[in-house]
Amino acid sequence: MIHETAIVHPSAKIAEGVEIGPYSVIGEHVEIGEGSVVASHVVIKGHTRIGRENRIFQFASLGEIPQDKKYAGEPTRLEIGDRNMIREYCNFNIGTAQDAGVTRIGNDNWFMASVHIGHDCQVGNNTIMANNVTLGGHVHVGDFAILGGMAAVHQFCIIGAHCMAGGGSIITQDIPPFVISNGSPCTPHGINSEGLKRRGYSSEAIMAIKRAYKAIYRQNLSLEEAKASISAAVGGVPELQLLLDFFAVSTRGIIR
Repeated sequence: MIHETAIVHPSAKIAEGVEIGPYSVIGEHVEIGEGSVVASHVVIKGHTRIGRENRIFQFASLGEIPQDKKYAGEPTRLEIGDRNMIREYCNFNIGTAQDAGVTRIGNDNWFMASVHIGHDCQVGNNTIMANNVTLGGHVHVGDFAILGGMAAVHQFCIIGAHCMAGGGSIITQDIPPFVISNGSPCTPHGINSEGLKRRGYSSEAIMAIKRAYKAIYRQNLSLEEAKASISAAVGGVPELQLLLDFFAVSTRGIIR
């Protein structure tokens, strides 16, 4: 299942059933899990671990050193979970010693062409990133988040779970969970009701999330007052805990 023109280091760990196409290069410290398919002209380097049933298209570059002048050759890592779709020209960098030392990608994500995942990013599960999305270093992306084509995320930002940012958005502050946003600079435009319905959220939970959105953005409350309002409601609507967890770690301020 490994093409004769592929260059695979003898120390690389390639599981049963992995396909590696023509002219691809697999480095010494790479692990690839069962059922994954690596197309032609792919380069996978560094301390990179790739899970099961991933599909990696031609010209992707995974595990290259970070685009960070402070990087001094430390054995930092890239970890990719299972069943991810990684299209043409995507590039995912390893982490840095200044953070957790690992860039981490979860499961069941869809990365369209030319997506850049910078060093130390943490991407959850079931996300979608359209063509040319760029994540600066240290960005955290929650489960089911969707970023439109050419969206650019400033380093250290947090993209909350179940949120959406439109194509071409310039994101320099954190986006709370559930929020739909767009623009340059990126601004909020309501909640992702349709996405939540598709994922099984009850009408009661969606209404509670809408009330939380109004508390944050529409009632002239301070952020601390809005957080207190959401905290008071979370006992009856546990889905709101995602918002409280987000605010507990948000440091760059939220989009307005």
